[in-house]
Amino acid sequence: MTHDHPDPLLSAALRAATRGWYVFPLRPGDKRPALHGESVCPLIGDCSGGHRKWEDRATIDPDRIRRAWADRPFNIGLATGPSGLVVIDLDVPKRKANSSTDTPCGATAFKALCERAGQPVPITYRTRTASGGHHLYFTAPPGTRLANSAGRLGKLIDTRAHGGYVVAAGSFTATGPYTVTDPTPPAPLPDWLYSLLSLRQARRGLAAVPSDTKASRYAAAALRAETASVRSAQEGERDRTLLSAARALGRFISWGDLPRPLVEEALQEAGEWTGLSPRQCRSTVRSGLNWSIAHNPQRRTA
Repeated sequence: MTHDHPDPLLSAALRAATRGWYVFPLRPGDKRPALHGESVCPLIGDCSGGHRKWEDRATIDPDRIRRAWADRPFNIGLATGPSGLVVIDLDVPKRKANSSTDTPCGATAFKALCERAGQPVPITYRTRTASGGHHLYFTAPPGTRLANSAGRLGKLIDTRAHGGYVVAAGSFTATGPYTVTDPTPPAPLPDWLYSLLSLRQARRGLAAVPSDTKASRYAAAALRAETASVRSAQEGERDRTLLSAARALGRFISWGDLPRPLVEEALQEAGEWTGLSPRQCRSTVRSGLNWSIAHNPQRRTA
């Protein structure tokens, strides 16, 4: 039996689910998850076996979606990892007083990236965001696990994959709606884009950490341990764990055992993996490293 869905947000959430895209509710008119955090988890329903964060509770079950959207006009979060998607987010420059209007947007930067690679701009499912940017949807290569990224493909170009989500079409904020501008089914992520993302993801690998000395080997082990700790942090503890990791690793920068760019990139990736925003990760990592470096003087040489 066919059901009518007069609520446009419920209808949009159900349409996304029919594509195999896992959805969860965002706050009405907002981009933040509407689900409870770990500190106030009632440990019932979906969380009866322990707290489950938004990525674990995203669903394609139409009955669960109807119940979730029954009472309030929730926006629609789309969990990219469970949905098997990689979404390229082409942002627009933030409007500031006395700022130049000539700053290239993410779409312009992405077009230039394609031209440098000798490739056309991919034709795929595309949405326009409330701010005027664009989301390009791709299916993830089978057997891969790309993480989120911020600016690694170019200025104002982010990606969302495992550990990330995007606001789905049909949602809206105070600045405008999210709309479909190209309904073409998502294309497979082009090999050349996958190579760029996987290469830069691998470049973060700790093989780049020098290990010629006992001190360097210890520093490399500490970096591995701290990034693993951040990745395993539960909701409600993520930012605190990231700050603690930055403070623990800052001393190795001060002592010359780890390069700061490598530490920053590893912690940024680990923080984004848990679902923290790129901006929040950058602020927390910078604060923790600066504090640690200031409180750990350089190691004296014999």
